[in-house]
Amino acid sequence: MTPDDTVEPRPTQSQLLAARWGRRRFLTVSGAAAALALGGSLAAADTSPQRARLPYPFTLGVASGDPLADGVVLWTRLAPDPLAMFGGMDGRLSVPVEWEVAEDEAFRRVVRRGTALARPEFAYAVHVDVRGLRPSAHYFYRFRAGDHLSQPGRTKTAPARDVPASSMRFAFVSCQHRVVGYYTAYQHLTGEDLDVVLHLGDYIYEGADQGSLGRGHFPERTLLTLDDYRARYAQYKTDPDLQAAHAAFPWIVTMDDHEVLSNWASDYSYYYPQEAQDAFVVRRANAFRAYWEHMPLRLAQLPAGPDMPLHRRFDYGGLARFNVLDTRQYRSDQANGDGIKPPSDESRDPNRTMLGDTQEQWLLDGLAGSGATWNVLAQQVFFSQLDLNVADDKESYEMDAWDGYEASRDRIVDFVQDRGIGNPVVLTGDVHANNACEIKADFDDPDSATIGTEFVGTSISSSGDGRDTDPGRDALASQLPHIPYYNVQRGYVRCELTPQLWRTDFKVLSYVSRPGSPLRTDATFYVESGRPGLRPA
Repeated sequence: MTPDDTVEPRPTQSQLLAARWGRRRFLTVSGAAAALALGGSLAAADTSPQRARLPYPFTLGVASGDPLADGVVLWTRLAPDPLAMFGGMDGRLSVPVEWEVAEDEAFRRVVRRGTALARPEFAYAVHVDVRGLRPSAHYFYRFRAGDHLSQPGRTKTAPARDVPASSMRFAFVSCQHRVVGYYTAYQHLTGEDLDVVLHLGDYIYEGADQGSLGRGHFPERTLLTLDDYRARYAQYKTDPDLQAAHAAFPWIVTMDDHEVLSNWASDYSYYYPQEAQDAFVVRRANAFRAYWEHMPLRLAQLPAGPDMPLHRRFDYGGLARFNVLDTRQYRSDQANGDGIKPPSDESRDPNRTMLGDTQEQWLLDGLAGSGATWNVLAQQVFFSQLDLNVADDKESYEMDAWDGYEASRDRIVDFVQDRGIGNPVVLTGDVHANNACEIKADFDDPDSATIGTEFVGTSISSSGDGRDTDPGRDALASQLPHIPYYNVQRGYVRCELTPQLWRTDFKVLSYVSRPGSPLRTDATFYVESGRPGLRPA
């Protein structure tokens, strides 16, 4: 390996658009709205160095993500004044940013280095797709801009696909509503020994709410423009606990709804009248662009206007295959006007889809072609059936979750059962609660076969401190035998895998309304390879 990488080529805007944005999508966004969706405060870039001396630009930290056996994405963004336009950068000139990857923390054994351009049209974000690394190896990385050196980050590549992996450890997180809680969970998570972190959505919240903790939102309005979304991501990323967690491990990310707008579905939002849905598409394009700019994602995930190819797959040797899903961009609109409703002909319509035809087939093909011991669906919303009104014979289900897309769920469950897919495990965020679930071949028949497992993780921060017990939900759980565990405190979920056993620890905090909460393991569950179903510790 030689440190000989050169400056990245600079794709033109037309080249980026031509790759994925077809005529139909272009026509949904017109005139000035299209310019807003594509560039926000887009300025003509000059590739000459920014000659003025920079203030310290790495205020948003560093990150790595999407690990492969031979590479990883490195990320940073130049933002000396993170909440200002362009993060306090010039807004006209591109800036060269040096990067290097080393085998040691002192950077004496540098194995890769190069220079990338931080461009104003991408808000001075830098994404470096480093290749030529060794499998299952730890590396350290850092950036330099002008006279300033970033903090170092630590990352790790995935195992080679043809080498059996004896174990791996990861955590999954979701829902970090800044204004209602501190990110203490990330302090504890940073001390773990993990191969990767999965973030399952709601990285930011789009509302104008200010909370009562002195952690109010900026800008002080509901997000709409590209500059709005950029500023909100920058604000979230100034949190030192979040920065530390990003610097400690590679992350694999996917979005849910609050990165755009609550409960959005495909090209639709109930916040917009039918005749104004094109305006929502523009807003979605703004949100997608800011999301990519602030996440450790490859160029392949760069949005083309209101389209972003976010579903992707990661193999950890022959031990685990992670299918990262997008349950927002291609779904049918929520049935029955959304909310918690009884099932209906609409919610049970076999033509309804959660993933869209293309992504659904991609998932099924990936499951069928997997040689991994554990086959993981990393996704956003509750997968197992959850009747929220079991006290009588009037069923009520969350129309935004898979219960509102029964046929779509049934196709996956039937495929897993018919093809004998080994050890399916669904990982879920969204609901701000911990749950352990057994996935049934027929949820309406409690005695039907258990074909897989779902672990639902709580929020990093949302809706206050939460609580260890909830009499109403405890009573509900007693009548739902396929969901034997429930908790509504804040925290994260840690998982350890071997070829024989999957272990899940639900890590919870006593409080997030002030800093410094201790962490405890509230529950531990095991899944034995070849024996679907939960085994409590």
